Amino acid sequence: MKFYILPSLLLLFSIVACQQEKEETKAATPNIIYILADDLGYGELGVYGQSVIETPNIDALANGGMKFTQHYSGAPVCAPARCVLLTGQHTGHAYVRGNDEWKDRGEVWDYQAMFDNPFLEGQRPLPDSLLTVGEMLQAAGYVTGAVGKWGLGAPTTEGVPNKQGFDFFYGYNCQRQAHTLYPMHLWRNEERDILDNKMVAPRSNLAEGADPNDSASYADFELNDYAPEMMHQEALQFLDTIADQPFFLYYASPIPHVPLQAPEKWVNYYRKKLGPEEPFTGKSYFPSQYPRATYAAMISYLDEQVGDLIAKLKAKGEYENTLIIFSSDNGPTYTGGADTPFFDSAKPFKTEYGWAKGFVHEGGIRVPMIASWPGKIQAGTESDHISAFYDVMPTLCEVANQPKPANTDGISFLPTLLQQTQEEHAFLYWEFPAYQGQQAVRMGKWKAIRRDIFKGNMELELYDLMTDPQEQNNIAAAHPEVVKQIAGIMKEQHLPATIERFKIAELGD
Repeated sequence: MKFYILPSLLLLFSIVACQQEKEETKAATPNIIYILADDLGYGELGVYGQSVIETPNIDALANGGMKFTQHYSGAPVCAPARCVLLTGQHTGHAYVRGNDEWKDRGEVWDYQAMFDNPFLEGQRPLPDSLLTVGEMLQAAGYVTGAVGKWGLGAPTTEGVPNKQGFDFFYGYNCQRQAHTLYPMHLWRNEERDILDNKMVAPRSNLAEGADPNDSASYADFELNDYAPEMMHQEALQFLDTIADQPFFLYYASPIPHVPLQAPEKWVNYYRKKLGPEEPFTGKSYFPSQYPRATYAAMISYLDEQVGDLIAKLKAKGEYENTLIIFSSDNGPTYTGGADTPFFDSAKPFKTEYGWAKGFVHEGGIRVPMIASWPGKIQAGTESDHISAFYDVMPTLCEVANQPKPANTDGISFLPTLLQQTQEEHAFLYWEFPAYQGQQAVRMGKWKAIRRDIFKGNMELELYDLMTDPQEQNNIAAAHPEVVKQIAGIMKEQHLPATIERFKIAELGD
């Protein structure tokens, strides 16, 4: 007796098998969300010791996952940190090693000129030849999205997000444009999305004769379309569009980078909590009637957005299959009215100018990192594994079952997340061709810094971070063998920069 399977049944079996294959693929390759705060200090989250600013959602993420205590940014300012993160190369090898506004194009700081000619926007572009985390995950079958601040390639260049591994982008292409949170436009992929905001150029101040204690004086700095909210809604919508493929969302928030602009409900909350304060009417960024309250409000608003993302994942049934990593691009700022010493923002490290953003001291490059992956990462764990931004590329390669690029300087920290045997770094390296030129190496408990390179200084300072985390006692003279070893590492790890602006002649460039 012969049996026949009707064509309709064959089609049904095929659909079921295909669906099962898709589900197995998704289970084997988890979703990934990487949230990058902007200028958020090591000590600005409750779970890292902050006592004034409230961050319940991020704290809950840490309590449900793993908190890292010795994680480092790739650089002490925006663009190079992001380059290191996305390419897996430290700043001795990376293409972008500092902020570069690419001034030879024209009036790049003229906001009206930028609006009239988008080519004046943005920073010097990553070349297409570099492999980014986005491109690697695309090759692994991920749908990739980037929302927030880019800073790695001007409009019309090969460095835009859509040409660097992201299927979808919404946000600021240009770091200078992010100096207002009420811009005239953002970018949706490679087209401008015009917003309902008038032109108020960054560094504008109160009108002459305006009363700094009158809320009406600040009307130009609280407009209609608030960029962090616009970008957040696009991020949530991106998550809604994904059905049968794993996704990667790079959520690069512009918060809490100044200017001080935040939702009114959060500002009012902290006004009540902090009490009266003096307005900020300085010359950098925008004025703020309640600078401390507004700064705290920005961080709590970012925390609220993290809660929204988690709620969306749970509503979609994707939370259990999503690796979430939260970090910051560098330490806290010193400008724009952000009173970071008041909040002890880099605690337990020094927060003041010269010790945080812009500098390779611990306050400038030690950043929070939290990882959550239900069922994979044990809840409530803490790791002192020494790691850096350039470890993210090999980590996500391993998560996505992709080969690690040969030129990465990183080591996967996936074993730490899964509480398995972890390979350790022999050292971490930084160089920064700004703020008079700097180099740094972390080697076990030792931290060495060379600063003022452009002034001809090549002496190394040496600190024992176990006993001196604030880097106050230079003990180089007592440990010449350690200094010699680290000097050799600095020489070996520096390759001449491709871009003229990042070359350091004192290092042989």
